[in-house]
Formats: sequence, C-alpha cells, structure tokens
Amino acid sequence: MYDLIGDIHGHADKLVHLLERLDYRKVRGIYRHPDRKVIFLGDYIDRGPKIPQVLSIVRGMVEENAALAIMGNHELNALAFHTEDPACPGTFLRKRSTTNIRQHAQTIIQLSDQELESSLNWFRTLPLWLELDGLRSVHACWDESAMAMIAKAIEGHGGITKEFLQSAYQNGNGLLAPVEVVLKGKEAKLPKNIVVKDNDGHSRTKVRTRWYLSPQGQTYRTYALQSDELNCDLAIDAVVAHKADPYPISAKPVFVGHYCLTHTLPTVLADNVACLDFGVVKGGFLCAYRWNGEQKLCNDNFVTTV
Repeated sequence: MYDLIGDIHGHADKLVHLLERLDYRKVRGIYRHPDRKVIFLGDYIDRGPKIPQVLSIVRGMVEENAALAIMGNHELNALAFHTEDPACPGTFLRKRSTTNIRQHAQTIIQLSDQELESSLNWFRTLPLWLELDGLRSVHACWDESAMAMIAKAIEGHGGITKEFLQSAYQNGNGLLAPVEVVLKGKEAKLPKNIVVKDNDGHSRTKVRTRWYLSPQGQTYRTYALQSDELNCDLAIDAVVAHKADPYPISAKPVFVGHYCLTHTLPTVLADNVACLDFGVVKGGFLCAYRWNGEQKLCNDNFVTTV
C-alpha cells in the first residue's frame, strides 16, 4: 500500500516529521516502512529552507525502492531554466525574468553546481504521472488527451530532452498546452472586468477549475478550485464547458498536489480525487494520504504535520 505526499518545497524538517508520523524510520540512511511505500507528488525544490536535504531524502528513498516520485512543474521549470534555447544562444527556455529568478533563487543558492547538475539529471528521469494497480497520481490534472500527447513526445524525443523542453516552453509548439494542463491544471478565463488574487497576491483574469467535475450548471464561483475571493455567479462560458473533460466517477482514485489549498483542512475533492498540497510554502502544512486500496477516498486517511 502507499502513502502519498504533496508538495514539499524544501521543507525537510516537516517532511521528516510527516514520515515519522506515518511510521517510517531511518534505516541505513533511508526512511523506510516494512509494509508501505511513499509516492511523492512533485515540487521538491524552490522557496523552502532545506532543499538539498529534501532532495537527499526523496531521491534516496526512490533509489532504494522505498518510494516512487513524479515530476512537478517546479522540476520541469528548473530543467527549462537551465537549458539554453537552441534557437537563441545566450537565452534560456524558461526566461530569466525577475519573477522566475525569484521563484528559483533558493534552489540555486542552496545547491552547489555539482548538486544542481546531479539534481537536474535526476529530474529528467521522473515520470510526469503514475498509473498503478488501484490508483493514479499526477502533479495537477489527470487528462487523457494531454497525457497521450506528452507520452508521444517523450517517446519521439527519447525522454525529457532539450528538444522536448523546447516544445513544452515555446509558444506555437504543440506541447505547451498539454504540459500546462498536466503540471499546472486547467484554467477558465473570467468574464470581462473580473479579476481574482492568487496565492502570491497577483491579479489574475483566469481561475483554476475543478477539472474533475462537469461544468454543466456551474458558475465561475462554484467551478473555481479556490473561490474564496471570487464573487462571480455568471454561468460558465460555452468555450470552457466544451474543453472540460470531467474525471469519471468510476475511474481509479487520483492524487494531485500543486494547488496550495491554504486556509482549509484536508478533505477529498471528490469520491475518487484528492489534493495533497496545503501550502507548506505559505505557512501551511505538509499532507499525506494513507491509501489502503479503497476506491472511495476517506477524509480519515489524511495525515498532516499540524
């Protein structure tokens, strides 16, 4: 059975606390459980105070078969940040903007050049999702059509290569949209003159949606994943509804991170959908779900560092 853990972002002390609450113990330098494995849901780096320690714990567990791990948007962003644009020498596939530099700064500061190179090489080996007996995991959104396009590109490019990254980070290339869906989730453009503040205080004209639900009969407020500050009860636009692909209620349970669900306690998003990112990077907490083979997820199975 599996214990799934959401976004860590360099918070090694809280990760150790959570692993110990889940009854993992350090054996020859690796956290292990006699009967269970962890599935890490991505976003190991950036922002937090102990990024090298987090990478050591997570990577060590994966390499010693005590855990599985998937890629988050921060790991893919790091690869693009450090990959020169072949079409424009001297620039990089992820722009060195003030915002992007600030987001990635702690990783650069805390890792030596050798550690950074080793970590980037390891990121390239991480799958973007996992499908196992009885459950699924992906960083932000399980979308079959987007995943099919990504899988085809990975096969065609021979992995997460420079060419793959170029397709995923440049407008006009077919991989940008599906990678955004899988690693960042789906968004809906808000009606004119309506804006909402995100977790970083930025004004947004789009909202992340409850992609796992049907938009039929929903308003922008009810279909937004985080709607605390969104006061818009207009019906969902037909374009948004047309692009929706609700997660089937009969499908395997799927676990995601990414969404930084601050100011709330863990509850399942749907009977077979759970988010495990509760904003440790924003002063929240780390969260795990202890999965025991159930199809219908249960709120009692969340474990946190609170």
